[in-house]
Amino acid sequence: MPPLLSVDEALARVLACARPLGSERVGVAAAGGRVLASAVLARVDLPPFASSAMDGYALRAAETPGRLPVGFRIAAGKPAQRALEPGEAMAISTGAAVPTGADAVVPIERVVQYGNGIDVPAVEIGANVRPAGGDVRAGAVVLSAGAVVGARQIGALAASGAAELEVARRPRVVVVSTGTELRAPGEALGAGQIYESNGPMIAAALEAAGADVERIGPVADDEQAHRSVLERGLEADVLVSSGGVSVGPHDLVRNILRELRVVEEFWGVAVRPGKPLAFGTRGDTLVFGLPGNPVSALVGVELFVRPALLALQGAPSPGPHYELGRLASPLRRNSARDSLARARTSRGEEGTSLEPLGGQDSHMIVRAAVADALVFVPAGEGEVAAGEVVRYLRLA
Repeated sequence: MPPLLSVDEALARVLACARPLGSERVGVAAAGGRVLASAVLARVDLPPFASSAMDGYALRAAETPGRLPVGFRIAAGKPAQRALEPGEAMAISTGAAVPTGADAVVPIERVVQYGNGIDVPAVEIGANVRPAGGDVRAGAVVLSAGAVVGARQIGALAASGAAELEVARRPRVVVVSTGTELRAPGEALGAGQIYESNGPMIAAALEAAGADVERIGPVADDEQAHRSVLERGLEADVLVSSGGVSVGPHDLVRNILRELRVVEEFWGVAVRPGKPLAFGTRGDTLVFGLPGNPVSALVGVELFVRPALLALQGAPSPGPHYELGRLASPLRRNSARDSLARARTSRGEEGTSLEPLGGQDSHMIVRAAVADALVFVPAGEGEVAAGEVVRYLRLA
């Protein structure tokens, strides 16, 4: 058996095979979670005009302090019909266009009103005025290619006038769960049977990474059944199976994939949990064989499958993205493999604290449900002591 690949070596091989997919146009409101295939430029100055940051009065700063008559009232969306006359003020709403001739706005709570006029304190030029183009100028880049579009990005793009966006096509992913012992949640369990959890867990993680996911299974440990669903999965951009990739007599997936002309790039990663992970390709289709233990499958998704999906969508830095935190209690190292330990994060004066959970076995998915981080523990002897700074992956 060849030596196990390190996590970094395995990831490099995966990403080398993940060639960006084509693109498509979508409306800006439907672009959440998508990756931009091309830069988006602002269609207008933002704000398009000098506007008021407050409800108050537009005036000339040089004419303050003093008493000024109020000559006009300006509402948002209804600009003044004339310029500001010398020696007067105009009432103005937040977001309304500042009239020609005005160079400041005084908030309504800072004036004393009398009849049709106001007493105004001293005001500086530019006070409470949002200059035209102060956020972005027309023609400037709002977001670059490779940016992931979230809620705040949609707001920026819509405000700058973008109606449609060129985004990467969503990867089509087929998730296959294998194992005669598996039953769908809610069914009655017979002797030796367990509920199937990997399929919905993996699908949820991959949908969050921008994929269109089809789930198949559970599939019994039968060669013909495996061949049929794996052939179907190989028509997608990415095929992800769980179970059947180890060395037992019922582990059929790897052999059948070879028969289906999948070129195995590697099998086995020096990581715990998640060692028996297979990765291969057939043409442009990426094929991941994840272990059957649920936490092992979760680790494989976070370390390899999610970054591959983002790379297929053209993300310039597909991850995984580690953050730094401080261990709240010690973690034992594995002498031969890097480890990913489930933990809970909390914020303190010294930054993020990571409290490892009890029960780190790879089948303990219920224990993993309360974790929000995977702590990276490098291979070695002894332990990583409490208080040490470590890398961790944030779990969605």
